[in-house]
Amino acid sequence: MGFLSPACVLFFFLGVKVYGQYENYQWDEDYDQEPDDVYQPEFQFHQNEDYQVPFHQYMLGCATECFCPPNFPSSMYCDHRKLKTIPRVPAHIQQVYLQFNEIEAVTADSFINATHLKEINLSHNKITSQKIDYGVFAKLSNLLQLYLQHNNLEEFPSPLPKSLERLLLGYNEISRLQKNAMDGLVNLTMLDLCYNQLEDSMLQENILAKMEKLMQLNLCNNRLESMPPGLPSSLMYLSLENNSISSIPENYFRELPKLHALRMSHNRLQDIPYNIFNLSNLIELNVGHNKLKQAFYIPRNLEHLYLENNVIESINVTVMCPSVDPLHYHHLTYIRMDQNKLKEPISSYISLCFPLLHTIYYGEQSSTDGQTIQLKTQVFRRFQGDADSEEHDHHEDPEQEETEENIDPHYYGSQE
Repeated sequence: MGFLSPACVLFFFLGVKVYGQYENYQWDEDYDQEPDDVYQPEFQFHQNEDYQVPFHQYMLGCATECFCPPNFPSSMYCDHRKLKTIPRVPAHIQQVYLQFNEIEAVTADSFINATHLKEINLSHNKITSQKIDYGVFAKLSNLLQLYLQHNNLEEFPSPLPKSLERLLLGYNEISRLQKNAMDGLVNLTMLDLCYNQLEDSMLQENILAKMEKLMQLNLCNNRLESMPPGLPSSLMYLSLENNSISSIPENYFRELPKLHALRMSHNRLQDIPYNIFNLSNLIELNVGHNKLKQAFYIPRNLEHLYLENNVIESINVTVMCPSVDPLHYHHLTYIRMDQNKLKEPISSYISLCFPLLHTIYYGEQSSTDGQTIQLKTQVFRRFQGDADSEEHDHHEDPEQEETEENIDPHYYGSQE
């Protein structure tokens, strides 16, 4: 026949359409995101670029309980399926998502053939330390990311592969940490241990110092009473909220020159060294919900300062900023001061010292007789065009300002 049959034409166009999906499909980064948490970033799934597996191979190899997207042949999705055991993982799989199931154990044969695995998500299951077979993860020499948050772990899982870069263990019951548990984790950049039962004695002997590439450490909501010793100098983000830390040693941060963000809210800090936070790279500092009585020196590059819920009665601006240098000005833009004991706003001299300062949120202040007073939030107008703006009290919700804490997706990462 001189013409193609209708069936052939239809097959041809369908084939072109499917081929086009492989070329143009955009990964949906919102796939199966978990609820946001104040201490953690949104869960980030990254598009896999290792497409070296033939079409027929992943279609035949995918576990029947799971889903293997045609466009991402090295990923296997087994989440939200009420699984009690880990299904067979084919050898070509690089990412396996097993979160939100009822899995209780990780056995020696769980990933026996999956030697190319780079990411395992086992969060939100019922796994205990006793039911993780020894060395099951250490054999995965290509593993980069391991998510075990929201389980029932009592002990730090070890040994782990040297290749590991991100380890999330938040929301467990970890109260034991072997001396050599972190040996070999030379490539780890992020470690999340928030919401566990860690005590000071478990972090002694510089157990954390061996991780020379560590940039983010989350130890919030534990049982710490002192600052963790021997932190690696590579650290950029440190989370210590909701512990019982009462003091900071004089030169504690001298070995942490790269620190960008420090969160120590909800502790028991009282008297701290005047110059303790003099860090040239510090951008965010949160020491709210402590027992601080006075201000301290503000480093030049700090942008966001949280001092709410302390017992500060007055602010001496010259303490925060001893001198004004127009060529090397401070970068502070926002201060949160509500729930202290201030009787009046901070001196207007503060705007000269911090020329980029936009808002000081005062909210309610406590008085000596137990009453509360409301101080007007200071909003500093920097440009002539602002002169025509509305002249009224600025009652910005401080929680809205704090949403900036989640801008960096690599900061404070255990996913609730």
